[in-house]
Amino acid sequence: MMREQDPQHRGIGMTSQRTRERLIQRLYDEGLSNARVLEAIRRTPRHLFVDEALAHRAYEDTALPIGHNQTISQPYMVARMSELLLAAGPLDKVLEIGTGSGYQTAILSQLVERVFSVERIQVLQDRAKERMTALNLRNVVFRWGDGWEGWPALAPYNGIIVTAAAAEVPQALLDQLAPGGRMVIPVGAGDEQQLLLIVREDNGFSRHVLDAVRFVPLLNGPLA
Repeated sequence: MMREQDPQHRGIGMTSQRTRERLIQRLYDEGLSNARVLEAIRRTPRHLFVDEALAHRAYEDTALPIGHNQTISQPYMVARMSELLLAAGPLDKVLEIGTGSGYQTAILSQLVERVFSVERIQVLQDRAKERMTALNLRNVVFRWGDGWEGWPALAPYNGIIVTAAAAEVPQALLDQLAPGGRMVIPVGAGDEQQLLLIVREDNGFSRHVLDAVRFVPLLNGPLA
């Protein structure tokens, strides 16, 4: 259960609950309808996942910089990818590639049984860990490493979500997807990126091309 009693978590002014409600209404108006996803976004204090100087923009539907040439995804995309992952029913075990600020991680942790999150930039993951602790989100396990490799020791996963754009779908992630499992991943480079939904079927993988998107690139190798 997320801890929300702290006034810092509740927010004031541009980080207040009223501001969050406007964001939820906007997401609903844009076609997002999964009640559990919207409630998780409503509950989660996004202003704690960005620098204090940007807190007043935390509930705008936009990506924001978090340092190290990385961004916190726009709430619409976090909700969209979460809905796609959950569309076939509840998930027990989800692999997240790209912890970043930990915002998507925090949303997922309220929607699935267990989240295993891989991040190549150690300082970002350390901050994300602190945020999970502050919010009392205890079903997340972190690994500092190369997202292209996934986390094979704990595979297979019922769901995989990738929060950076790969030039092509990493074979290691396909291998780690459980039968019937779903992967949501942006693929492409620069302005030519598309969001894919990949489902592991009995006889291979089905791929569904969804939205044009814009993510930072999925890079190789851990970075301290």
